[in-house]
Amino acid sequence: MTSYYAGLISETVACIYLRLHGFRILRRRYTTGHHTGRAEIDIIARRKNLLVFIEVKYRPNIATGLNAIPPSQAMRLRRAAETYITQTHWMNDARFDMIVITPCTIKWIRGAI
Repeated sequence: MTSYYAGLISETVACIYLRLHGFRILRRRYTTGHHTGRAEIDIIARRKNLLVFIEVKYRPNIATGLNAIPPSQAMRLRRAAETYITQTHWMNDARFDMIVITPCTIKWIRGAI
């Protein structure tokens, strides 16, 4: 299986996991456009007045997953999230989480970025 398909499967697992925790999935693979200097946000979900941007990583262990977002990517992800908030006129709480999926576990890191 290629890393592309492993990523798709991991995102689907993360969506199911979020739904089980009461979130509604608003968007998957959100991007503000090509060549804009912004990153793709894997999942945008909402529960009540909380909007959550989620980056999903599939790694062999939790430790490598936690170090998988370099500062430059984090900055691009923040800018993409700001664009989404501006476009949708979101006026409530928002945060950026990370879900690391390993062959045996799912680790949800709230406020990761």
